[in-house]
Amino acid sequence: MQQTTDFLIIGGGIVGLTLALEARRRFPKSSVTLLDKEKVCGSHASGRNSGVLHAGFYYSADSLKARFTREGNRRLTQYCVERGLRINRCGKLVVARNASELAGLAELLSRGQRNGVEVHEITEKEAREIEPRARTHEQALFSPTTSSVDPTEVVRMLIGDARAAGVIMVTETAYLRKTASAILTSRGPIAAGFVINAAGLYADKIARDFGFSEDYRILPFKGLYLYSAEPPGALRTNIYPVPDVEKPFLGVHFTVTVDGKIKIGPTAVPAFWREHYRGLGNFSFTELFEVVGRELGMLLHNDFGFRSLAINELRKSSKAEMAKLASELVTGVTPEHYRTWGPPGIRAQLVNITKRKLEMDFRFEGDCRSLHVLNAVSPAFTCALPFAEYLFDCIQRDQFAA
Repeated sequence: MQQTTDFLIIGGGIVGLTLALEARRRFPKSSVTLLDKEKVCGSHASGRNSGVLHAGFYYSADSLKARFTREGNRRLTQYCVERGLRINRCGKLVVARNASELAGLAELLSRGQRNGVEVHEITEKEAREIEPRARTHEQALFSPTTSSVDPTEVVRMLIGDARAAGVIMVTETAYLRKTASAILTSRGPIAAGFVINAAGLYADKIARDFGFSEDYRILPFKGLYLYSAEPPGALRTNIYPVPDVEKPFLGVHFTVTVDGKIKIGPTAVPAFWREHYRGLGNFSFTELFEVVGRELGMLLHNDFGFRSLAINELRKSSKAEMAKLASELVTGVTPEHYRTWGPPGIRAQLVNITKRKLEMDFRFEGDCRSLHVLNAVSPAFTCALPFAEYLFDCIQRDQFAA
């Protein structure tokens, strides 16, 4: 393993990979090392996400998410086409379940227009022409640029690009701590000129070693999709409800996968430790004490409506409840079709513990020696390419978010 490197990136998800590629592009004479504790990069959020390339009409115009989603969608779509990766350009319908949600549709349309995103207001009849099984009240929105990809295929291609660009890939090697002169890993120390922390679920913990993330902690939420037994093509397009724009979750929806199959979800159940995927796997008593303690405090104070959020999400652990919620969006939904849970994912959601609120936008901190990507939740997969460029702009100007 390299004992010294100009740039050390911790975390081999899509954000870490695109940052490593950007480092090589901007500094071709500099050495770039990417560190990941797993055998294969992208083993966590990047390889377990929905695979949806979002269009960018959910986010307020002043957000980084709005700034990068439209461009990220365009560039990742182009990347998949150029590299021969599978992509399903199926679009997305956002439907209103009742009259009270029409105002929410109007807000999403307004956001899309301000963000320069192609999104169309359509009638109930037009929605059914796009997808005959869609349910909506009077109106709907249609996003033609929303697509589905296989996230593992995209990550594998980026890994190949990183290796070809000269990035030194060090896997099965965990970050342990920062010392005065080096970064200590499970395979020995690395002296790094500049450290980029893109460690997802552990980003806040690593950042605190560098004196950052004082006001922030990661709160893990477990996401599960329920797969349909219906044949590919049973739905033509993704179908989403009107979300609560004050929350970072989009509600139970239909995703049409890259191969045309259907899944509903996801859940957003508070996890008990950071990698709480199944049973007692990856169990950590220290993390259990920290995470559950924070969740109990949020339940007590009902921060950002956490109590009702937790109760509602726990209900979604029932397949029947998931099918019931999904049936509000689409006709012909029967519980018999939905019997198989997909692989779980964990959302590394950042919480501001001072203001007692969820962080809705991307969040990072840093200085002249390190950068820490603290909140890179959905749609970070879609945004990864332009987001990496923006972060390197900040590095080169020595400007960082507060």
